[in-house]
Amino acid sequence: MHVPRAPERLVYGAAREVEIHPDRDALVHAAAEHVVALARAAVAARGVFTIALAGGATPRPVYERLAQPSFVGRIDWSRARIFFGDERCVPPDHPESNYRMAREALLDRVPIPAANVHRIAGEDEPEHAARAYERTLRACFGDVEGPPARSFDLVLLGMGDDGHTASLFPGAPAMNEARRWVVPSEIARPHPMWRITLTPVVIDAAAAVTFLVDGASKAERLAHVLEGRDGAERLPAARIAPTHGALRWMIDAEAASQLRGRS
Repeated sequence: MHVPRAPERLVYGAAREVEIHPDRDALVHAAAEHVVALARAAVAARGVFTIALAGGATPRPVYERLAQPSFVGRIDWSRARIFFGDERCVPPDHPESNYRMAREALLDRVPIPAANVHRIAGEDEPEHAARAYERTLRACFGDVEGPPARSFDLVLLGMGDDGHTASLFPGAPAMNEARRWVVPSEIARPHPMWRITLTPVVIDAAAAVTFLVDGASKAERLAHVLEGRDGAERLPAARIAPTHGALRWMIDAEAASQLRGRS
């Protein structure tokens, strides 16, 4: 039986734990195991597992791995509640919909009740969709002023080559939001589009926040984020800082290629 090689581990300060996996497949497998472990622990402790899914190319194979026979039975999907970190303002069957990607890769392939999946209504007017999704989150985590005491068991995030995460882009007002949990955000690249995104107010209240990053195209920006190089404070991915939860970066060797702290 093939035994995966243990990842290289780095720690940046007290807050950022980094796992470097030898290749993309090893990263995908480890990320799927990570989701399983947190899901089982949450269900054992509280009877429910809440997760905010990320969009993008990196998480998709993780979702596909979780839907494989060797994984699917290891999570009690009847106890899982699925949310989304962000969504493009498109209908749910649109090729650019994060919900559609997650549905095709995972949700249609596991025994999860439809009522347990809470998608963002990207087809609605952006402000209306954001406020409606915030009401959904507040119904789950408590209708409080400011951040909840605790939000998700796990938030999965990716990182763009510009340092954005979810739909929190450099210079966007959403990064400085102190009260709202969900906001609309208009972005310019790769083409003008409205998106709906969770804000750090609710992301940072999660019990665990895990970034998944792969590929050489992310290496330079990732080094800025993790090592605090000049300008890192302007990068949304660098500013995610769970208040009480665990922050983990799971990356492959190509994404780690410009990190100075490697052995």
